[in-house]
Amino acid sequence: MSITEGKYAASMDMWPLQGKQFTRIYPFFDNLKEGRLTTTKCKDCGTMSFPPRGVICPECLSENLEWVDLPTKGTALSVTYEEVGVPIGFETPLVHAMVDLGGVLTLFSRIKDCPMGALKVGDEVKLVVFPVDPQPFDGKKGEDNVIQRVFFCFEKA
Repeated sequence: MSITEGKYAASMDMWPLQGKQFTRIYPFFDNLKEGRLTTTKCKDCGTMSFPPRGVICPECLSENLEWVDLPTKGTALSVTYEEVGVPIGFETPLVHAMVDLGGVLTLFSRIKDCPMGALKVGDEVKLVVFPVDPQPFDGKKGEDNVIQRVFFCFEKA
């Protein structure tokens, strides 16, 4: 099963709730649905954090944050292949990489559909946004009580 198929038992659900009623970083997920990778940047000190912050800047503690777009292509700085101890539902090898987004930000991400040895340091990767099983929740009578979810990874470009 591919990591992008989203077929996991609810008790093992590792994907966050993404609605406005559950998190202050819901714009991150809304932007992902549009194919945009975004994060927050402090308007006071310029600190850019990933994952995004929904409340305060971790550097200067300002609440003056804005959403900024990140590049959707990057370069693999380091690559790991996991064959043992892979969580249920993930195919082996489970590949991870430190991805440099053009000097703007470096983040740790899964790499999708990557056979052993196919991704090397210096290779270009690109953003992939994939659907995750929707999450039902208790809400007000008559409202849509299901949140459509997405998440991201990268793949070799």
